[in-house]
Amino acid sequence: MLHDATCRAGNCLARAFALLAACTLVFAGAAWAQSGEPIKIGFSMALTGGLAPNGKSALLAQKIWEEDVNAKGGLLGRPVKLIYYDDKSSPAEVPAIYTKLLDIDKVDLIIGPYATAQIAPAMPIVIQRKKTFVALLGLAVNSEFNYPNYFCMIPSGPDAKPAFTKGFFDVAMAQEPKPQTVAIISADQEFSRNAADGARENAKEARLKIVYDKTYPPSTTDFAPIVRAIQATNPDLVNINSYPPDSVGMARAVNEIGFKPKMIGGGMVGLQATAIKTQLGPLLNGFTNYDFWLPVPKMQFPGVADLISRYQARAAAEGVDPLGYYMAPWGYGQLQVLQQAVEGTKSLDDAKLGDYIRANSFKTVVGDVRFGAKGEWAQSRVLQVQFQNVKGNDVAQFKDVSTQVVLTPSEYASGKVIYPYEKAK
Repeated sequence: MLHDATCRAGNCLARAFALLAACTLVFAGAAWAQSGEPIKIGFSMALTGGLAPNGKSALLAQKIWEEDVNAKGGLLGRPVKLIYYDDKSSPAEVPAIYTKLLDIDKVDLIIGPYATAQIAPAMPIVIQRKKTFVALLGLAVNSEFNYPNYFCMIPSGPDAKPAFTKGFFDVAMAQEPKPQTVAIISADQEFSRNAADGARENAKEARLKIVYDKTYPPSTTDFAPIVRAIQATNPDLVNINSYPPDSVGMARAVNEIGFKPKMIGGGMVGLQATAIKTQLGPLLNGFTNYDFWLPVPKMQFPGVADLISRYQARAAAEGVDPLGYYMAPWGYGQLQVLQQAVEGTKSLDDAKLGDYIRANSFKTVVGDVRFGAKGEWAQSRVLQVQFQNVKGNDVAQFKDVSTQVVLTPSEYASGKVIYPYEKAK
């Protein structure tokens, strides 16, 4: 009996030591997989100010990417760490942030902030330091700089300025009778000016007469006088190129005044954000505007549904856009490009990373990505989406994308345009 008990105790002890050894190997393996200092990736992000709803949404997706990569062993055998600062939606804050990231924080890599107006002021520092720079949703930023190691996660394509509103004009010109006139209005900011430049090109190609073409100061808060001035020219089409606070003001003014052109929208930033959609509700009906991704059947790329599911599960606690359709896939995809470049080169060398990104395509949650001229996407894929049948201000109706009908490109279309605009009201 004593002998049997001793053997059983010995067996238990042996098993315990074996289990301890196995655990030690597992933890040692994890430590070996992520040894050394973390790879630091620096950037600025709009976390307060007018761009904050979109900036905070992108940041949550970027954090999810950071967690995913570290759970799989990091990059180059090292953990990754995102280092970011609030640029307060102010372009003036950006240069100091990127200087601090490089000189004080000593980050290994940098990525771009959100929005054209924020990306542009970072470019002189990027160029001076010869950094590879993957930016987030900037329109034609590199058209002036011509920097070879600039890349941007925005599907506007190599001819970025007109691509932004091409679908808007294509839909309009397919109607009968064809529209004859257009008004173009834009904020006096980098993105809006670029989008308006492209709209003029599209209008010229469509042989439309431009009857109104002006900019307004970014500080504008009362849009009724602008809308009345446009209305006085009686345009068939109205192309608006605006930032989020302006887009809200424009939509309200159009509805309050009862202005009913045949088609309106095109380049309004902010109408993609769930908070703004629910704020405006039925006032959005009939507006046709750009977007980059929606969960329509033809855009269910590998990994995107899982990302959106995990994002939405955390959105309320993080205080961000509850749906994440506009920013989340792009924030995650931006870092997927950088990740695959690091893995492909087995290096953090900016010159090698830039060469790799120019020469290769990337598997991301927004589909296959290849960069072309000036770091833009090799092919355009900007959507034009019309708001239809929005009722009340309930967020759930925007999760059901039947209220946001994809019109162009045709290969991603989910419905037909309601034309003219007033029929959608």
